[in-house]
Amino acid sequence: MDVILAQPRGFCAGVVRAIEIVERALEIYEPPVYVLHEIVHNRYVVDDLKKRGAVFVETLDEVPLGTVCIFSAHGVATTVVKNAELRQLQVIDATCPLVTKVHSQAQRYAQKGFEIIIIGHAGHPEVEGTRGCVDGPVHVLCTPDDVMALQIQDPERVAYVTQTTLSVDDTRDVIEALIARFPKIQGPALNDICYATQNRQNAVHQLASDIEVLLVVGAHNSSNSNRLREVGTLAGVRAYLIEEADDLQANWFANNPTVGITAGASTPEILVDGVQQRLHRFGVTTVKTMPGKEESTTFRIPVILLGDKSPTTNSTNSTNSTNSTNSTN
Repeated sequence: MDVILAQPRGFCAGVVRAIEIVERALEIYEPPVYVLHEIVHNRYVVDDLKKRGAVFVETLDEVPLGTVCIFSAHGVATTVVKNAELRQLQVIDATCPLVTKVHSQAQRYAQKGFEIIIIGHAGHPEVEGTRGCVDGPVHVLCTPDDVMALQIQDPERVAYVTQTTLSVDDTRDVIEALIARFPKIQGPALNDICYATQNRQNAVHQLASDIEVLLVVGAHNSSNSNRLREVGTLAGVRAYLIEEADDLQANWFANNPTVGITAGASTPEILVDGVQQRLHRFGVTTVKTMPGKEESTTFRIPVILLGDKSPTTNSTNSTNSTNSTNSTN
């Protein structure tokens, strides 16, 4: 049985930055450091940070007054920022810079009097954070049928933004439907969609012609991991979303199929390694990596974590750096 590893796969720049932010905060301020929601959607990552002293909470009310609190990579609503100020929390913002960009886009459109549409999945933390950053009407949709059912106050004053963990393929039909119904709609170019999501889906598309089974290593609550499984299924291969090697089932590999492995953008490579090792029990003879796009995008961590132990209280702006380097994708 042969195994082919997708390229690229696993951690994106925003996830690398978010995890490094928690790790450095633990070193500088010492445990406990509080994190609002899962820093990224991966149980292994969250459990590892818990062991080091990170405390994950679902509301700011669980964070003691005046302590350090990190916002997750998915971003938060404006009311959360204000609540953190009221509680005098020392905030460190790990929001992915690409998510911050979406927030800024939505806010600019709203300030110009546009009714906002978010293309994404209702209830997802990123979508809810974006929704909560906008004053005025906000609609969340994810299919062309949703577009047809939409009720807009002024069809000439409408704009859209997208959830970053979607891809060009995910959003193209929805955007085309929006443009057809609202010819004057405004929105970002398709190339503003997250590079990492698109790259990983492109790799699965390319890989699908050479495999019979696709394993997507990622969390079940990870939007981009679920989408990778769907891309494989639509390409005609048997695709499974697994969190770790223990989820593998021997009957998946009857008749020694060629197996492809990819990983969601919040999945550490150690979990992919574990899946490879377990597959050797099922008869793997060769493992190779497909040719694919090399990613060089990186995001700077907040300046406050470069050595200074005294963060500015009550300010997310002072602790959030969204500048990127090597952004070639």
